[in-house]
Amino acid sequence: MVSAEAARNVVGIVGNVISFGLFLFPIPTFYQIIKNKAVKEFKPDPYLATILNCLLWIFYGLPFIHPDSLLVVTSNSVGLVLELAYLLVFFIYAKNNGRKKVTLALAFEVAFFSAIVLIGLLALHDTTHRSLVVGILCDIFNIIMYTAPLTIMQKVIKNKSVEYMPFYLSLANFLNGSVWTAYALIKFDIYVLVSNALGMFFGAIQLILYAVYYKSTPARESFKTK
Repeated sequence: MVSAEAARNVVGIVGNVISFGLFLFPIPTFYQIIKNKAVKEFKPDPYLATILNCLLWIFYGLPFIHPDSLLVVTSNSVGLVLELAYLLVFFIYAKNNGRKKVTLALAFEVAFFSAIVLIGLLALHDTTHRSLVVGILCDIFNIIMYTAPLTIMQKVIKNKSVEYMPFYLSLANFLNGSVWTAYALIKFDIYVLVSNALGMFFGAIQLILYAVYYKSTPARESFKTK
């Protein structure tokens, strides 16, 4: 019989693979930036937010914050490297205002993350309290990221069209939330559970909307699943 720990590791590895896929989704966007040698209307905000999110989850998964969470560290470490690479491309091809925005935002994130690290290591003296503080912060930022597509969902309902809702990204978000929810339930981890259960829920809503409004999408003959 497979032990709970072994099952959790398998689920965590699957979660890592899906997370890697999600982190790779922006590649076409940055290919266009490099090709055009300009960022045009693309914004760095999602990548800046993801960098801070990854930093917090990496810190959360360290043994002296929340033991037995190595797979949380690995997935977010890869995500951090990729997001920094995307941001570097943005910085190279952005105008001075864009570069200034990125620099200031990164400086703020480094200062904020450093403060959390100092509080976690100096003011909190056991893994229970460290997990509580860092876990709540991780959930807050994860929930913000998972609820970001709400504006797109609003647009889908208003226009009765899924033209601007990328199906595979919605599916990946749903699968990612589902797998990490299972991971959190096998060896109960409330902080991983809360935000990812919400992510699974929002991902499911997006897929339902896609099924409902796909047929009513205008000019379906030229529409391709994104």
